[in-house]
Amino acid sequence: MSSFSENDRKFVWHPFTQMKTASAPLPVIRAESVWLFTEDGKKYLDANSSWWTNIHGHGNKYIADKIHEQFLKIDHIIFAGVSHPKAVELSERILIRANQHYQKVFFSDNGSTSVEVALKMVYQYWYNLGQTKKRFLALQGAYHGDTFGAMSVGERGYFNKPFEHLFFDVDYVDFPDDQNGEAVLSVLEKLFSTGEFAGFIFEPLVQGAAGMRIYSAEWLDKAIDLAKKYQVLTIGDEVMTGFYRTGKFLATDYLSKKPDIICLSKGLTGGVLPLGLTLATQKIFDAFLHEETTKALLHGHSFTGNAIACAAACASLDLLDQKQTQEKVDTISKSHQQFVIEQMQNPKFSKVKSIGTILSIELKTKEAAGYFVSVRDQAYQYFLTKGFLIRPLGNVIFLNPPYCISEEELRSLYQVILEFAETKE
Repeated sequence: MSSFSENDRKFVWHPFTQMKTASAPLPVIRAESVWLFTEDGKKYLDANSSWWTNIHGHGNKYIADKIHEQFLKIDHIIFAGVSHPKAVELSERILIRANQHYQKVFFSDNGSTSVEVALKMVYQYWYNLGQTKKRFLALQGAYHGDTFGAMSVGERGYFNKPFEHLFFDVDYVDFPDDQNGEAVLSVLEKLFSTGEFAGFIFEPLVQGAAGMRIYSAEWLDKAIDLAKKYQVLTIGDEVMTGFYRTGKFLATDYLSKKPDIICLSKGLTGGVLPLGLTLATQKIFDAFLHEETTKALLHGHSFTGNAIACAAACASLDLLDQKQTQEKVDTISKSHQQFVIEQMQNPKFSKVKSIGTILSIELKTKEAAGYFVSVRDQAYQYFLTKGFLIRPLGNVIFLNPPYCISEEELRSLYQVILEFAETKE
């Protein structure tokens, strides 16, 4: 009989993986808390929460019980013309947590689809109003997902080059760092003043795939204010930043100006089941109300509003409301801040930054910085040999662990990163 690992190589096509050259994937057979256990008896600390999703740790009993409870009532039902209690409960609770700035929730099934929904909302909003606004703006270095609309508003090249001839046109402005913020705002205003822009999409405060680049809430407030001035709709892609990753429930909670639309996924269900939400203001929703059916948002997914996923999300919100979870988020955030202070002058690092539970460490390298630099694979393999699953973004090593991580486990992550840095010239 073939082993689990042998059958994986025979039958499975893994994401973001060059299958010809990649080493065999970790053969995980069990997951508990922050740990992944493999068939050869080893264990690995899941330092990136399994692509940001698993915020409460693996195998959380409370979420498991709520999923089982829901399965015995409703597993899945069509969501067009039908509803169920957990979808309504989740919608109400999310809207309250988003400071009641939004009034409607549209369900989908992952981060990319939540962005697709947002893009369609923006374009059809202007279409329904009879206004010709077709230009879209994004930030250089953006990543919003891997479906075609989401790819269109993301960084060109890298992952998406074979498909670019199929993308809709998008304008980009430079990433707003500490030196160029005002200049970027000037470009922003010049573009918006044309009256041609339908929308502006951004990852609030942190650009993920670009290397955990952090920018200021003050700049984003000014950018949103300009968009409102020139009647440009704004989309805050909170897929990775939501659910206390930046220290607050939403990254946009740091802002005085709010986007018109918010996209949520990843940590929404505690990393247990796929689910996406797109939150919209009443103004957006009202533009779709019409006697003509074609003016409706004619979009949906087979598993839209899945009852079990909604139950998991509600259970995750229960856990997020607990004082213990808030204290752990605060502990991780303060620990990261202390590490930044201690390592700011480390000659091995170009930059060390943190926001909330996210820590970003940019290694100095002789190669040009980027996703495909060789140090990425070197670091990944080194960490595996030490029992840590950490997926660097090029020469940027980042941590965003589950909130249940202990202080000792967190210190062990810092230590292994420092040890790896010492191996580099």
